[in-house]
Amino acid sequence: MIEVVAKLRRGSVYFAGETIHCSLTFTNVGNAENTTEPETIAWASVQLHCFCSISETRVVLPAALMKNMTKQKDVGHTTSFVPHKDEQGHCVLQTPVKILLCDLKLAPGDSKVFKFHETIPSDTVPSYRGPSCKYSYKLTVGTQRVGELIKLLRIPIRVLVVYGLMEYQLNEDQIPSNPFIEERRTKGELLDIASDVLSTITSRRSYKNYKIANSNGLMGVFSLMKTSAKIGEDIVGVFNFADGTVPCLQYTVCLQSEEILAEECQRSSTQGNAIVSYSKHIEFCLFADQTHVILPIPLHVTPNFLTELVCLKWRLHFEFVTATSPLKGLDLETSQQSDRMWQAPGKIKTEVTSWDIPIQLLPTMPTQAENIAASHNVLMLRF
Repeated sequence: MIEVVAKLRRGSVYFAGETIHCSLTFTNVGNAENTTEPETIAWASVQLHCFCSISETRVVLPAALMKNMTKQKDVGHTTSFVPHKDEQGHCVLQTPVKILLCDLKLAPGDSKVFKFHETIPSDTVPSYRGPSCKYSYKLTVGTQRVGELIKLLRIPIRVLVVYGLMEYQLNEDQIPSNPFIEERRTKGELLDIASDVLSTITSRRSYKNYKIANSNGLMGVFSLMKTSAKIGEDIVGVFNFADGTVPCLQYTVCLQSEEILAEECQRSSTQGNAIVSYSKHIEFCLFADQTHVILPIPLHVTPNFLTELVCLKWRLHFEFVTATSPLKGLDLETSQQSDRMWQAPGKIKTEVTSWDIPIQLLPTMPTQAENIAASHNVLMLRF
Protein backbone atom coordinates (compact mmCIF):
# COMPACT_ATOMS: atom_id res chain seq x y z
CA MET A 1 0.00 0.00 0.00
CA ILE A 2 1.23 3.46 -0.93
CA GLU A 3 0.64 6.47 1.28
CA VAL A 4 0.84 9.98 -0.18
CA VAL A 5 1.08 12.94 2.19
CA ALA A 6 0.78 16.46 0.79
CA LYS A 7 1.92 19.41 2.90
CA LEU A 8 1.64 23.08 2.03
CA ARG A 9 4.52 25.20 3.24
CA ARG A 10 2.33 28.13 4.33
CA GLY A 11 -1.34 27.57 4.94
CA SER A 12 -4.12 27.35 2.37
CA VAL A 13 -4.77 31.08 1.68
CA TYR A 14 -2.85 32.92 -1.05
CA PHE A 15 -2.88 36.11 -3.07
CA ALA A 16 -3.37 35.94 -6.84
CA GLY A 17 0.13 36.08 -8.35
CA GLU A 18 1.68 34.30 -5.37
CA THR A 19 3.55 31.00 -5.61
CA ILE A 20 2.30 27.90 -3.78
CA HIS A 21 5.01 25.65 -2.36
CA CYS A 22 4.08 22.06 -1.58
CA SER A 23 5.88 18.84 -0.71
CA LEU A 24 4.66 15.32 -1.47
CA THR A 25 5.89 12.29 0.45
CA PHE A 26 5.36 8.85 -1.11
CA THR A 27 5.74 5.98 1.39
CA ASN A 28 5.39 2.23 0.96
CA VAL A 29 3.57 1.33 4.17
CA GLY A 30 3.30 -2.35 3.15
CA ASN A 31 0.41 -4.72 3.82
CA ALA A 32 -0.35 -7.99 5.52
CA GLU A 33 -0.05 -10.14 2.38
CA ASN A 34 3.29 -9.04 1.02
CA THR A 35 5.93 -7.14 2.96
CA THR A 36 9.06 -7.85 0.90
CA GLU A 37 8.23 -6.95 -2.71
CA PRO A 38 8.67 -3.30 -3.73
CA GLU A 39 5.75 -1.23 -4.99
CA THR A 40 6.00 0.61 -8.31
CA ILE A 41 4.37 3.99 -8.88
CA ALA A 42 3.93 4.54 -12.60
CA TRP A 43 3.65 8.34 -12.49
CA ALA A 44 2.49 11.34 -10.48
CA SER A 45 1.39 14.75 -11.76
CA VAL A 46 -0.08 17.95 -10.35
CA GLN A 47 -2.25 20.76 -11.72
CA LEU A 48 -4.08 23.81 -10.33
CA HIS A 49 -7.76 24.31 -11.24
CA CYS A 50 -10.50 26.84 -10.60
CA PHE A 51 -14.09 25.64 -10.98
CA CYS A 52 -17.19 27.77 -11.35
CA SER A 53 -20.45 26.23 -10.10
CA ILE A 54 -23.73 28.00 -10.75
CA SER A 55 -27.26 27.81 -9.38
CA GLU A 56 -29.49 26.60 -12.19
CA THR A 57 -32.50 28.40 -10.69
CA ARG A 58 -30.82 31.82 -10.91
CA VAL A 59 -28.16 31.66 -13.62
CA VAL A 60 -28.13 30.82 -17.31
CA LEU A 61 -24.80 30.88 -19.14
CA PRO A 62 -24.87 32.42 -22.64
CA ALA A 63 -22.85 30.95 -25.48
CA ALA A 64 -20.33 33.81 -25.44
CA LEU A 65 -19.44 33.08 -21.83
CA MET A 66 -19.36 29.31 -22.33
CA LYS A 67 -16.41 29.71 -24.72
CA ASN A 68 -14.12 30.44 -21.76
CA MET A 69 -15.46 27.51 -19.76
CA THR A 70 -15.14 23.77 -20.31
CA LYS A 71 -17.95 21.60 -18.99
CA GLN A 72 -16.41 18.63 -17.24
CA LYS A 73 -17.91 15.19 -17.84
CA ASP A 74 -17.51 11.85 -16.17
CA VAL A 75 -14.82 10.00 -18.08
CA GLY A 76 -15.33 6.68 -16.32
CA HIS A 77 -12.41 4.27 -15.84
CA THR A 78 -9.23 5.56 -17.40
CA THR A 79 -5.48 5.48 -16.89
CA SER A 80 -4.85 9.10 -17.93
CA PHE A 81 -4.53 12.08 -15.61
CA VAL A 82 -7.99 13.68 -15.50
CA PRO A 83 -7.98 16.18 -12.60
CA HIS A 84 -11.53 17.35 -13.24
CA LYS A 85 -13.03 13.89 -12.84
CA ASP A 86 -16.20 13.91 -10.70
CA GLU A 87 -15.96 17.71 -10.28
CA GLN A 88 -19.08 19.84 -10.49
CA GLY A 89 -19.27 23.01 -12.57
CA HIS A 90 -17.16 24.58 -15.27
CA CYS A 91 -13.38 24.88 -15.37
CA VAL A 92 -12.36 28.55 -15.73
CA LEU A 93 -8.65 28.12 -14.99
CA GLN A 94 -6.12 25.31 -15.36
CA THR A 95 -2.35 25.58 -15.21
CA PRO A 96 0.01 23.36 -17.23
CA VAL A 97 0.40 19.83 -15.89
CA LYS A 98 3.62 19.21 -13.95
CA ILE A 99 5.03 15.67 -13.98
CA LEU A 100 6.57 14.86 -10.61
CA LEU A 101 7.85 11.30 -11.14
CA CYS A 102 7.81 8.27 -13.40
CA ASP A 103 8.47 4.61 -12.60
CA LEU A 104 9.25 5.04 -8.89
CA LYS A 105 10.01 1.82 -6.96
CA LEU A 106 9.67 1.84 -3.18
CA ALA A 107 10.62 -1.02 -0.90
CA PRO A 108 8.46 -1.61 2.20
CA GLY A 109 9.09 1.21 4.65
CA ASP A 110 10.88 3.44 2.10
CA SER A 111 9.69 6.95 1.30
CA LYS A 112 10.53 9.62 -1.24
CA VAL A 113 9.87 13.37 -0.99
CA PHE A 114 9.09 15.56 -4.01
CA LYS A 115 8.82 19.34 -3.82
CA PHE A 116 7.09 21.51 -6.37
CA HIS A 117 5.71 25.02 -6.73
CA GLU A 118 2.82 26.50 -8.69
CA THR A 119 2.16 30.17 -9.39
CA ILE A 120 -1.42 31.43 -9.25
CA PRO A 121 -2.19 33.65 -12.26
CA SER A 122 -2.43 37.31 -11.26
CA ASP A 123 -5.51 37.97 -13.43
CA THR A 124 -7.67 35.23 -11.93
CA VAL A 125 -10.88 35.50 -9.90
CA PRO A 126 -11.05 35.25 -6.08
CA SER A 127 -12.51 32.33 -4.17
CA TYR A 128 -16.21 32.96 -3.64
CA ARG A 129 -19.29 31.13 -2.39
CA GLY A 130 -22.51 33.00 -3.13
CA PRO A 131 -26.22 32.37 -3.74
CA SER A 132 -25.84 32.31 -7.55
CA CYS A 133 -22.34 30.99 -8.19
CA LYS A 134 -19.20 29.65 -6.55
CA TYR A 135 -15.52 29.91 -7.50
CA SER A 136 -13.36 27.23 -5.87
CA TYR A 137 -9.66 26.43 -6.26
CA LYS A 138 -8.08 23.00 -5.95
CA LEU A 139 -4.54 21.76 -6.33
CA THR A 140 -5.00 18.25 -7.72
CA VAL A 141 -2.36 15.53 -7.42
CA GLY A 142 -2.85 12.44 -9.58
CA THR A 143 -0.90 9.22 -9.25
CA GLN A 144 -1.18 5.60 -10.37
CA ARG A 145 0.28 2.23 -9.49
CA VAL A 146 1.12 -0.15 -12.31
CA GLY A 147 -1.97 -1.98 -13.48
CA GLU A 148 -4.44 -0.03 -11.34
CA LEU A 149 -6.69 3.00 -11.71
CA ILE A 150 -5.49 6.52 -11.03
CA LYS A 151 -6.06 8.13 -7.64
CA LEU A 152 -6.58 11.84 -7.06
CA LEU A 153 -5.65 13.91 -4.01
CA ARG A 154 -7.36 17.32 -4.03
CA ILE A 155 -5.95 20.16 -1.92
CA PRO A 156 -8.45 23.04 -1.56
CA ILE A 157 -6.99 26.54 -1.32
CA ARG A 158 -8.44 30.03 -1.00
CA VAL A 159 -7.37 32.83 -3.34
CA LEU A 160 -7.60 36.55 -2.52
CA VAL A 161 -7.22 39.20 -5.22
CA VAL A 162 -5.70 42.67 -4.78
CA TYR A 163 -6.53 44.54 -7.98
CA GLY A 164 -3.69 46.53 -9.54
CA LEU A 165 -1.05 44.77 -7.45
CA MET A 166 1.08 43.56 -10.36
CA GLU A 167 1.15 47.03 -11.99
CA TYR A 168 2.20 48.53 -8.68
CA GLN A 169 4.96 45.93 -8.37
CA LEU A 170 6.34 46.69 -11.83
CA ASN A 171 6.43 50.42 -11.09
CA GLU A 172 8.26 49.80 -7.82
CA ASP A 173 10.97 47.80 -9.63
CA GLN A 174 11.69 50.73 -11.97
CA ILE A 175 12.46 53.19 -9.16
CA PRO A 176 16.14 53.05 -8.08
CA SER A 177 16.81 53.27 -4.36
CA ASN A 178 20.05 55.21 -4.96
CA PRO A 179 20.75 56.74 -8.41
CA PHE A 180 24.51 57.09 -7.64
CA ILE A 181 25.10 53.43 -6.80
CA GLU A 182 24.75 50.68 -9.36
CA GLU A 183 22.91 47.81 -7.79
CA ARG A 184 21.03 44.72 -8.84
CA ARG A 185 17.40 45.05 -7.98
CA THR A 186 15.36 41.93 -7.45
CA LYS A 187 11.64 41.69 -7.95
CA GLY A 188 9.86 43.01 -4.88
CA GLU A 189 8.20 40.50 -2.62
CA LEU A 190 4.54 40.32 -3.51
CA LEU A 191 3.42 39.98 0.11
CA ASP A 192 5.34 43.07 1.20
CA ILE A 193 3.96 45.16 -1.64
CA ALA A 194 0.42 43.90 -1.01
CA SER A 195 0.74 44.81 2.67
CA ASP A 196 1.84 48.35 1.76
CA VAL A 197 -0.97 48.78 -0.77
CA LEU A 198 -3.69 47.54 1.59
CA SER A 199 -2.38 49.57 4.52
CA THR A 200 -2.21 52.72 2.41
CA ILE A 201 -5.80 52.38 1.22
CA THR A 202 -7.43 51.36 4.50
CA SER A 203 -5.47 53.69 6.80
CA ARG A 204 -6.88 56.85 5.28
CA ARG A 205 -9.06 58.54 7.87
CA SER A 206 -11.56 60.38 5.73
CA TYR A 207 -14.58 61.17 7.86
CA LYS A 208 -17.86 61.07 5.98
CA ASN A 209 -20.85 62.87 7.49
CA TYR A 210 -24.33 61.91 6.31
CA LYS A 211 -27.48 63.79 7.23
CA ILE A 212 -30.34 61.35 7.79
CA ALA A 213 -33.82 62.67 7.11
CA ASN A 214 -37.25 61.56 6.01
CA SER A 215 -40.39 63.37 4.89
CA ASN A 216 -41.00 64.65 8.44
CA GLY A 217 -37.59 66.22 8.97
CA LEU A 218 -34.06 65.58 10.17
CA MET A 219 -33.36 62.50 12.31
CA GLY A 220 -29.65 62.99 12.92
CA VAL A 221 -26.14 62.85 11.48
CA PHE A 222 -24.10 59.69 10.93
CA SER A 223 -20.28 59.93 10.82
CA LEU A 224 -18.30 57.10 9.22
CA MET A 225 -14.58 56.91 9.96
CA LYS A 226 -13.68 55.42 6.56
CA THR A 227 -15.42 53.73 3.64
CA SER A 228 -12.65 51.19 2.86
CA ALA A 229 -11.72 48.37 5.23
CA LYS A 230 -10.00 44.99 5.16
CA ILE A 231 -11.78 41.78 6.06
CA GLY A 232 -11.29 41.06 9.75
CA GLU A 233 -11.42 44.76 10.71
CA ASP A 234 -14.25 46.68 12.39
CA ILE A 235 -16.44 49.32 10.79
CA VAL A 236 -16.83 52.19 13.25
CA GLY A 237 -19.45 54.94 13.04
CA VAL A 238 -21.10 57.53 15.28
CA PHE A 239 -24.73 58.70 15.36
CA ASN A 240 -25.51 62.25 16.54
CA PHE A 241 -29.21 62.87 17.27
CA ALA A 242 -28.73 66.19 19.11
CA ASP A 243 -29.92 68.33 16.20
CA GLY A 244 -32.67 65.97 15.05
CA THR A 245 -36.27 67.13 14.89
CA VAL A 246 -37.82 63.69 14.34
CA PRO A 247 -37.71 61.30 17.36
CA CYS A 248 -35.79 58.13 16.48
CA LEU A 249 -36.81 55.21 18.67
CA GLN A 250 -34.51 52.50 17.30
CA TYR A 251 -32.08 51.86 14.49
CA THR A 252 -30.50 48.75 12.96
CA VAL A 253 -27.23 48.62 11.02
CA CYS A 254 -26.33 45.51 9.01
CA LEU A 255 -23.33 44.61 6.86
CA GLN A 256 -24.64 43.24 3.57
CA SER A 257 -23.21 41.86 0.33
CA GLU A 258 -25.03 42.47 -2.93
CA GLU A 259 -24.51 39.94 -5.70
CA ILE A 260 -25.31 41.43 -9.11
CA LEU A 261 -25.52 39.04 -12.06
CA ALA A 262 -24.78 40.16 -15.58
CA GLU A 263 -28.03 40.95 -17.37
CA GLU A 264 -27.54 38.23 -20.01
CA CYS A 265 -26.86 35.63 -17.29
CA GLN A 266 -30.06 36.18 -15.29
CA ARG A 267 -32.58 33.35 -15.43
CA SER A 268 -35.43 35.84 -14.93
CA SER A 269 -35.45 39.59 -15.39
CA THR A 270 -37.52 39.97 -12.21
CA GLN A 271 -35.36 37.90 -9.84
CA GLY A 272 -33.39 40.89 -8.52
CA ASN A 273 -30.01 40.99 -6.83
CA ALA A 274 -29.08 38.49 -4.11
CA ILE A 275 -28.59 40.17 -0.71
CA VAL A 276 -26.77 38.36 2.12
CA SER A 277 -26.61 39.86 5.64
CA TYR A 278 -23.73 39.37 8.06
CA SER A 279 -22.92 41.45 11.15
CA LYS A 280 -25.84 43.36 12.70
CA HIS A 281 -26.08 46.10 15.34
CA ILE A 282 -29.37 47.10 17.01
CA GLU A 283 -29.65 50.17 19.25
CA PHE A 284 -32.54 51.81 21.15
CA CYS A 285 -31.81 55.52 20.90
CA LEU A 286 -34.86 57.48 22.15
CA PHE A 287 -33.64 60.74 23.78
CA ALA A 288 -30.00 59.74 23.14
CA ASP A 289 -27.77 62.55 21.90
CA GLN A 290 -25.02 60.29 20.58
CA THR A 291 -24.42 56.56 20.03
CA HIS A 292 -21.76 54.55 18.22
CA VAL A 293 -21.73 51.53 15.91
CA ILE A 294 -19.09 48.78 15.67
CA LEU A 295 -19.58 46.12 13.00
CA PRO A 296 -16.96 43.36 12.65
CA ILE A 297 -16.17 42.17 9.12
CA PRO A 298 -15.91 38.34 9.01
CA LEU A 299 -12.65 36.89 7.74
CA HIS A 300 -14.35 34.28 5.55
CA VAL A 301 -16.21 36.72 3.28
CA THR A 302 -15.06 37.69 -0.22
CA PRO A 303 -14.11 41.34 -0.86
CA ASN A 304 -15.44 43.39 -3.78
CA PHE A 305 -14.77 41.81 -7.17
CA LEU A 306 -16.04 41.81 -10.75
CA THR A 307 -16.15 39.09 -13.43
CA GLU A 308 -18.04 38.54 -16.66
CA LEU A 309 -20.63 36.59 -14.69
CA VAL A 310 -21.10 38.42 -11.40
CA CYS A 311 -20.28 41.63 -9.55
CA LEU A 312 -20.03 41.62 -5.75
CA LYS A 313 -20.59 44.85 -3.83
CA TRP A 314 -20.81 45.67 -0.12
CA ARG A 315 -22.94 48.14 1.78
CA LEU A 316 -24.19 49.20 5.19
CA HIS A 317 -27.96 48.81 5.42
CA PHE A 318 -29.80 51.03 7.93
CA GLU A 319 -33.37 50.82 9.19
CA PHE A 320 -34.70 53.63 11.40
CA VAL A 321 -37.88 53.40 13.46
CA THR A 322 -39.17 56.95 13.96
CA ALA A 323 -42.26 58.52 15.46
CA THR A 324 -44.63 60.18 13.01
CA SER A 325 -45.67 62.86 15.53
CA PRO A 326 -44.23 64.47 18.69
CA LEU A 327 -44.28 62.22 21.73
CA LYS A 328 -46.99 63.36 24.17
CA GLY A 329 -46.37 61.72 27.50
CA LEU A 330 -47.32 62.55 31.08
CA ASP A 331 -45.29 64.35 33.73
CA LEU A 332 -45.53 62.54 37.05
CA GLU A 333 -44.57 64.11 40.36
CA THR A 334 -42.24 61.81 42.29
CA SER A 335 -41.45 63.76 45.51
CA GLN A 336 -42.34 66.79 47.56
CA GLN A 337 -39.52 68.74 45.90
CA SER A 338 -41.59 68.73 42.69
CA ASP A 339 -39.30 66.29 40.91
CA ARG A 340 -41.00 65.06 37.79
CA MET A 341 -40.68 61.87 35.77
CA TRP A 342 -41.82 61.64 32.17
CA GLN A 343 -44.03 58.68 31.29
CA ALA A 344 -44.10 57.65 27.67
CA PRO A 345 -47.45 57.23 25.91
CA GLY A 346 -48.93 53.75 25.68
CA LYS A 347 -49.17 53.86 21.89
CA ILE A 348 -46.80 55.46 19.38
CA LYS A 349 -47.35 55.71 15.65
CA THR A 350 -44.11 54.84 13.90
CA GLU A 351 -42.66 54.36 10.44
CA VAL A 352 -39.55 52.63 9.15
CA THR A 353 -37.00 54.37 6.94
CA SER A 354 -34.33 52.39 5.06
CA TRP A 355 -30.98 53.74 3.91
CA ASP A 356 -27.79 52.28 2.38
CA ILE A 357 -24.14 53.37 2.30
CA PRO A 358 -21.79 51.66 -0.22
CA ILE A 359 -18.45 50.57 1.21
CA GLN A 360 -15.37 48.84 -0.17
CA LEU A 361 -14.01 45.65 1.36
CA LEU A 362 -10.41 44.67 0.63
CA PRO A 363 -8.46 41.48 1.34
CA THR A 364 -6.22 41.07 4.35
CA MET A 365 -2.90 39.25 4.56
CA PRO A 366 -3.23 35.50 3.85
CA THR A 367 -1.78 34.51 7.22
CA GLN A 368 -4.46 36.54 8.98
CA ALA A 369 -7.27 35.15 6.81
CA GLU A 370 -6.22 31.58 7.56
CA ASN A 371 -8.77 29.56 9.52
CA ILE A 372 -6.62 27.29 11.65
CA ALA A 373 -9.51 25.00 12.57
CA ALA A 374 -10.49 24.40 8.92
CA SER A 375 -7.09 24.68 7.23
CA HIS A 376 -5.90 21.95 4.88
CA ASN A 377 -2.13 22.14 5.29
CA VAL A 378 -1.65 18.36 5.38
CA LEU A 379 -3.70 15.85 3.40
CA MET A 380 -3.21 12.11 2.93
CA LEU A 381 -4.14 9.51 0.33
CA ARG A 382 -3.72 5.72 0.53
CA PHE A 383 -4.09 3.33 -2.38
